[in-house]
This record gives sequence, structure tokens and C-alpha cells, in this order.
Amino acid sequence: MTIGNQQLLITIHDVTPALQERVEHLWRLCRARGVVPGLLVVPDWHGGSPIEGDATFGTWVRERAQEGAEIFLHGERHDEIGSPRTWRDERRAFGRTNKEGEFLTLDFDAASAKITRGVARLRAMGLEPIGFVPPAWLAKMDTHVACRKAGLAVSEDDGTVFVHTTKTALASPVVRWSARGAFRSYGSVLQERLRWKLQRSAPVMRLALHPADLDHPAVERSIDRALEAWLGLRVQTFYRAL
Repeated sequence: MTIGNQQLLITIHDVTPALQERVEHLWRLCRARGVVPGLLVVPDWHGGSPIEGDATFGTWVRERAQEGAEIFLHGERHDEIGSPRTWRDERRAFGRTNKEGEFLTLDFDAASAKITRGVARLRAMGLEPIGFVPPAWLAKMDTHVACRKAGLAVSEDDGTVFVHTTKTALASPVVRWSARGAFRSYGSVLQERLRWKLQRSAPVMRLALHPADLDHPAVERSIDRALEAWLGLRVQTFYRAL
């Protein structure tokens, strides 16, 4: 559903048994405001938390999908282990992630292999992903081509939603936070307010919530305020409506 031509997409990133308590906290925060957020699932967080190994969490994710949550693949392990950066990669990632850009350096073949494995793992659990979001939104265009060839309907970077079923690219600012230290926490709170002032008329907006956002109380309060403000202006829509 939308108000006029304004759409609001809301997602929870880093959905993994390793962060289950905080993922569930964000889910409850959204549901309290009538939102059914998309869930960005990481099959094996940092190579040490395979989602298949936690039947209780797998059941939780399937139940959320039955409630209407759209499921996304969010990398294979999320971190960059085994993928050294070049100086160009360092420039692209500067200030955006603490070595969590799993797809930052990957070419088409490497990205395609990870996406294929990840999709297969989610499907084996009874989950049908609608799309893919690279960790930290960092990836080459090859990754988005790989998503389309894998049959996924959508993928994202930090400025665009790629709708592969219609071969369109929708400009879409994303509101996100960082609780990695006080400076970044308060800076991201300010950034959300600036996006509200400057970009609230954008046709497609995204709110992206991360379990680590709960590490700082100012960020958690900002998320709650942002949900209230943005949902006062728009009604949540879903990627499938794009």
C-alpha cells in the first residue's frame, strides 16, 4: 500500500541465529507499529553460525515469512574473509563498513557462486527469497547481474533498488544507522533527521534496521522515532509491489 506515489520499504538486516535476540527485538519494534519488515538472512554468519544448525531459529524465520515477511539473501557469511581489498575497494568502502562488505571485491563468477549456494540453502529450509542485498550494500554491478540470472526479483545498493522482473532501477535513499561508537551513533541519528527534512518527498524510501543498532540507546530511540515519523507520512509497501 502507498500514499499517493510515495513508497516505504522496511527491512531487518543480519538475520542470523548469532544475533537472534536483537533480531527478534527489532521485529517486535516493527510489529508494534503494524509493520511486517523484510528479513535479510545470512546463511552462515562469519562462517561460524550455519542457519541450518539452529532448528528453533529456522522455525522462527519460517513463521515470520508466513506472516508476510519478504525473505532476502544477505550474503553467504557477510564478512570479507578471503577477499583482500585493493586501494579502489578501500576507497569505495571508506567509512561504510568494518570489513563486512562480503561482495565488495567479487566478480561475476564469484558472486554468482555465493548467491547460488545461498539461495539453495534458504530454499532447503523452506524459505523462498525474493531478492538479494549485499552486505553494506557494497558490490560491483556484476553482482546484480548475477542476481537477475539466478532468478531473483530484486537487489539493492545504497541508492537504488534494481527490479529485475521489469528491468528497472528505482532511485531510493536508504535511512540507516550505525552504533559503532558514540560519534557514529549520534552522527547517524543526525543523518536520519536530515533525510527526513530533505528527502521525505522521495518516491521510494527505505528504512534499514540492523541488530547492532541496538548497541547504543540513542540509536534505538532514533529508530523508534523514525518509524513513527515515516509511518505517519507513508504506509509500508513491499518489494513484490514494485
